[in-house]
Amino acid sequence: MVNWAGAYDWWSDTDRVPELLARVESGDDAEAWRELGYRLVLEHDMVSAAGFVALPRLVRLASDSASARRLAGEILERAAAHHGCDDLFADCAGAVAEFRELLDGYLRSRPADYLASFRALLAAEEQYHWAAVLGDFTDDFHRVDCPHCAVEVTIAIGGHGRYSAVRDWDLGDVDRRHLRPVPPAALAGVGRWMHGTAARDGEDVLAEGITHLFGDAECPSCACVFNVAEEYASANRPASG
Repeated sequence: MVNWAGAYDWWSDTDRVPELLARVESGDDAEAWRELGYRLVLEHDMVSAAGFVALPRLVRLASDSASARRLAGEILERAAAHHGCDDLFADCAGAVAEFRELLDGYLRSRPADYLASFRALLAAEEQYHWAAVLGDFTDDFHRVDCPHCAVEVTIAIGGHGRYSAVRDWDLGDVDRRHLRPVPPAALAGVGRWMHGTAARDGEDVLAEGITHLFGDAECPSCACVFNVAEEYASANRPASG
């Protein structure tokens, strides 16, 4: 029996979320799902205590409910924030493992919401920074500081090109340098896993973009060559909650 005492939502209630969960468990209730969303998570990387208590029940619904998959993914993507609920999140270890397996199988079906589910899987794998920022590589831009001269470098991967540049507010991206993608066989760690999963599921644009994201870039200012993913992850990896 779950003890909801102290499991406050963002409206400081402890009784409303279990009532809403009971409603969605007995049928797909759009109004209840909307209310659960704003009681459990906030846009700016925050999740309520009630979100972690609700997570196992959301995971149990996730195989048959897109709303449950989405909300469970949003909770996990915020799990690295300073939420003060480490004990509650630790109790979700079994649910997270179950959700990870479910998402991996779901991605193999090549669903319409592939990217959102891929990002949720990244969060389940504790790759929170990539879960927060990974795009579909149609129009993606990242900013990193050159590790040698500290100038801010814009990294473009998408329809505008695949390059590093210095962004000028009047002239746009100037002094562009082509990115140097890593061969898939040379990928390691999380990059190898991300690419392998996307390639397995026929997501060719995503897989190709990952080779650029985990490849090298040249700083337009000092010509230093650096690894894009290493510099981005170093600067943006969140502290644990």
